[in-house]
Amino acid sequence: MRFSGQILRDRLRRLRPLTIRRLRNAINLHGSFRRARRGGTIAVGALPMSLSIEPTTSCNLRCPECPSGLRSFTRPTGMLDPVVLGPVLDDLRDGLVYINLYFQGEPTLHPQFEDLVRTCKARRLYTSTSTNAHYLTPERAERLVASGLDRLIVSIDGTTQEAYAAYRVGGTLQRVLDGTRAVLEARRAAGSATPHVVWQFLVVGPNEHQVPAIRRLAREYGVDELDLKTAQIDQPHDGHPLLTTNPAFRRYDRRPDGTWTLRNPLDNSCWRMWQGCVMTWDGTLVPCCFDKDAQHPVGNVRAQGVREIWHGPAYSAFRHRLFTDRAGIDMCRNCSEGTEVYA
Repeated sequence: MRFSGQILRDRLRRLRPLTIRRLRNAINLHGSFRRARRGGTIAVGALPMSLSIEPTTSCNLRCPECPSGLRSFTRPTGMLDPVVLGPVLDDLRDGLVYINLYFQGEPTLHPQFEDLVRTCKARRLYTSTSTNAHYLTPERAERLVASGLDRLIVSIDGTTQEAYAAYRVGGTLQRVLDGTRAVLEARRAAGSATPHVVWQFLVVGPNEHQVPAIRRLAREYGVDELDLKTAQIDQPHDGHPLLTTNPAFRRYDRRPDGTWTLRNPLDNSCWRMWQGCVMTWDGTLVPCCFDKDAQHPVGNVRAQGVREIWHGPAYSAFRHRLFTDRAGIDMCRNCSEGTEVYA
């Protein structure tokens, strides 16, 4: 469900960071992608347009398909040092337009999260994050609005406590509702247009019957946007509790032999990876948000400049591999790039 007026204003805000230099970079970036896709030189021709940055791997919930929730990382858990952020953004200032202060973990657990937002906004970057909303007290909501955050995605995966907690294990639906209301009230009190508040409803088996109810609830609370998102499932199989009955709400199809497969042709190209990258809390750069455990590191910003890593041999080797054998890369085999993830 999309509410046209708010959506339009948010889309226009996304264009504000574009300077002549950044626009030229975006054109060059897309041109190099098209050449690589046609079988030409696999060499990125510009700087990234977007960057996802992980404030922390810590999380208060135990969601069953999430490495943060499962506590299954092989990499260490920690918090981003705010001192690292500014130099990274400055190194990419001629290209960056969009910053997502989220990768794994719950971002608002970072004690200086609003400072991270301000660091991004000081460089005229559209800045987003995603939260389970359990820490959005009225006081925290006021600080979040004052920080200048452009977009706030709130995970709300049920309209009853039972359905919500089936995926958001350890979570409390009422805290999500209260946190949402706190942000909307703080925004009104400040006379601010931001953050653009999105409810993201991950459609899974226990809650798919609640889609009509979440539409009604979104209008009742007055959020700016409602996104119905399909779930990533590591090992789909008959009887999996998260698989939906309605095929429109899942990424997987059942083959005649009984196996389940991702509804994705896995073409040897990936715009998501080409136009941006991900930085973990400890400064490691990975090519994609599907590399949740950082198994494909291409460098670390504490040892090299991020621009140097972006154009370096390790990153170039990964791009070449993806554009010649994407299906041979483990994390790509369950990737949503090339298929619909929003129902």
